[in-house]
Parts: sequence; C-alpha cells; structure tokens
Amino acid sequence: MAFAFPGDFSLDYFPCQYGASKLVFRGPKHSLRQPYSVAIGGTETYGKFVPEPYSVLLAQLTGRSVVNFGYMNAGPDVFLHDPEVLDIAAHAELTIVQIVGAQNLSNRYYTVHPRRNDRFLRASVWLQKTFREVDFTDFHFTRHMLQSLYEVSPQRFREVAAELQATWVARMQLLLQSLKGPTLLLWMADRPPPAADAAMEPYSNPVLINAAMIDQVRGAASAYLEVVTSQQANDEGVDQMAFSAMDRAAAEGVPGPRAHREVAEAIADATRQLFPK
Repeated sequence: MAFAFPGDFSLDYFPCQYGASKLVFRGPKHSLRQPYSVAIGGTETYGKFVPEPYSVLLAQLTGRSVVNFGYMNAGPDVFLHDPEVLDIAAHAELTIVQIVGAQNLSNRYYTVHPRRNDRFLRASVWLQKTFREVDFTDFHFTRHMLQSLYEVSPQRFREVAAELQATWVARMQLLLQSLKGPTLLLWMADRPPPAADAAMEPYSNPVLINAAMIDQVRGAASAYLEVVTSQQANDEGVDQMAFSAMDRAAAEGVPGPRAHREVAEAIADATRQLFPK
C-alpha cells in the first residue's frame, strides 16, 4: 500500500478490546479460536503509522492467527496488571514479547499512569531532593522528564537510570514468568543492544536497555531473537506510511513497513526452527 502524499492520510486502526480488559488494542479483532499466537509490546508492535505491522505479516507468512497486543508507549506493568491479556496469552501456542524501554514503569523514584505508561504522575521525595533545581510539575511525559534530568546532571542521572534498569529487569522477568506458554523475547531495533555504559543516556530506543539487562531476563523466555533492521529499512523514510500532517515527526521515529517485514520474516524463520510442529 503506497501513499503519494503520506501526510494527507491516516490509518483506521480498528480499535478493539478483548474480554474484560480495559486496554484498547489495534484491530481488526481476532477470534481466539486456537491455534493462535500473541504479540505483546509497545508502539513498535502496535505498528503506529504502518498499514501492516509485523503481526499481520507474520500471520500471512505462517498461516496462523496472530493477536496484536501491542500497546502505545507500554511498559511491562500494563500487561502485568491485565489478567485478561495474561490469560489469552496463556492459551497461545506462542507469545512474542517485544523488549520495551525502561522509562515507562513505576519505580522508587517516580510513578507513571497504570495504563498510559508514558504519562508521568509524580516524583518521589528522593528524586525531588536529588534534583532540587527541577520543577517536576513541568513534566507530563516520562521521556521528556528523563532527558531533562540528564541535561541537568548526567552524573546524578546515573542513579535514576540504575534504578530504572534494575526495576525493568525484575518486571520483565515477572512478565515472562507470568506467561504460561512458549515465549519468544524479541529485540526489534535499528542497532544491536548496546554495552552497559553506552545505555545510560535516555535518547536511544529502547530507552536505557543494554545487553547485560537482556542477558538477565532472556533465561525466563523459551527463546530470544535479536532483529537488527537493515540499512535499507532504516533509510526507507515515510513514503509507505500513513499519518496526518501533524504526525510526520512521530512517523519518522518509528519502524516503517520494510522493518516490519524483516521482523516478521525473522520471527517466522525462528519459530519454524525453535518450535517445530
């Protein structure tokens, strides 16, 4: 599907809900008649601005239904707090769990909205004392806050980053352990996971995630798949994406159709080897 003037179009994401879940996912809504797989993740799994996200392409490649539980700006908590999603995933033949950033989760230093995890709610007393010069009422989103703290003091920010990273490891381990069926932990990015010291700045996606953190959680999954998108996919631009004029900058910051195709092909190949029927 091509768009000559992508800024003039937007997608119908066919928003839908499953069972008693309060979360609104991208549709069309799938039947939960077995067999089916589930894709859990954030904005990339949701497939913002992309006509066919990797879950749709994976279903085309495998002939099996793939339920898209990608949720915009999700952290691990949004799924841990949703029994319906965990139950549906428990009956899936495979659950793909995208590695999401560490910024969108509640921790000892700040609290996020329980469903809209990118929404910053309040700072702890410790954080306010550590950054006395910062007015936390100025922040509505976690990433903006973290980048501002880093710019104030990279050294003090390291304490915040370390807390977020430790919390992320614990929550991701818990999420993977809560998923009862086979799980595939997915790295989906335009670069490999960085070394620990290189992931202390809150700019790259997934935010604050490094290879050592992944090593700590991958043992809780049935398998781990690292998909680093090609240079061609990274350079694709937005010509094959659909978005309103005001969303162009946001569209430039998420994977495009070619990246989703590469992810789907890699998952299809991996699942044929790891979970043969």
